[in-house]
Amino acid sequence: MPASFDPADLSPGVERAEILDSPTRRVTLPGRQKAAIIVRLLLGEGVRLPLATLPEHVQAELTEAIGGMRRVDRATLEAVVEEFVAELEAVGLAFPGGLPGALTMLDGQISASAANRLRRLLGVSGGLDPWERLALLESEQLLPVLEQESLEIGAVMLSKLRVDRAAELLEKLPGDRARRLAHAMSRTARVAPDTVRRIGLALLQQLDAQPPRAFETGPVERVGAILNSSPAATRESVLTGLQETDPDFAEEVRKAIFTFANIPGRVETRDVPKVLRGVDQAVVLKALGAAPAAGEGEAAAAEFLLANVTQRMAEGLRAELAEAPPVSARDGEAAMSEIVAVIRRLADAGDINLITDAAPAR
Repeated sequence: MPASFDPADLSPGVERAEILDSPTRRVTLPGRQKAAIIVRLLLGEGVRLPLATLPEHVQAELTEAIGGMRRVDRATLEAVVEEFVAELEAVGLAFPGGLPGALTMLDGQISASAANRLRRLLGVSGGLDPWERLALLESEQLLPVLEQESLEIGAVMLSKLRVDRAAELLEKLPGDRARRLAHAMSRTARVAPDTVRRIGLALLQQLDAQPPRAFETGPVERVGAILNSSPAATRESVLTGLQETDPDFAEEVRKAIFTFANIPGRVETRDVPKVLRGVDQAVVLKALGAAPAAGEGEAAAAEFLLANVTQRMAEGLRAELAEAPPVSARDGEAAMSEIVAVIRRLADAGDINLITDAAPAR
């Protein structure tokens, strides 16, 4: 049997006339019975077939065909298998079949407006399962639905999503809202399938109607990322100006900034050895050597790092610091930024978890 398998290859809708199993004998079987034989053979070999992706009427016909068959002789089995394999080997290129599959294949390749128009047409014609696409959206796109829509709509959406996605979304909601949504799910047992589909289509149209975003992140995150990579003097000058013109925005930006001085409030003590293992020791020494002169926050961060490694390592670093030449402010700041970059990289990879309720940077 071929390694890849498409259930559409077993569609019983096509009635083929004959199977040749020898030069002298022909076996006549309808297409649905041939499909039933292949399915029975593969299931007997322990192969999991994605039959649920077939249209429902095809699934029903296939089930009826399997239910109506009893025994098949070896010659017929071999002939059916040979024809099935020959047809698969003759396929040079396969298309997704239908507009929903085409849209999935071309996702990101055609314009968002064209894709949205085609999805609306599909929704009207009944050829689209809206929940399949809703399940692929980012949590940040789905969260406003749970926050702003009625409890009944939110309960239906949670019921249609994967359990892990639903749990992730509930975790991001205030406790009272999450509890009310969970309770509302108890009232979804009698919701008709057509109603669930209409709710999905309405949510999809609502989300598609939102204008496409030019930037993947919000302004707070973008400004914070820029200031993270800026010299301290530039960072403080920009923050001071923002504080004068838009205090609320400035406060949000301060919270988004993560500098060397923020390390004690953002990094778990158990993760300090992992962080320092990812940084060249010469860089660590420059950062620790320059920290006391950079400010109280930087000095406290240096002591935090030294206090949370092994005693032997801390003593070795202190001994090397005592003998090391002075570090320029520029080199020290570059070294501290490199340590922060390693922390961010480890956090993005999921190797460490940053504390999220730390005080804003000053």
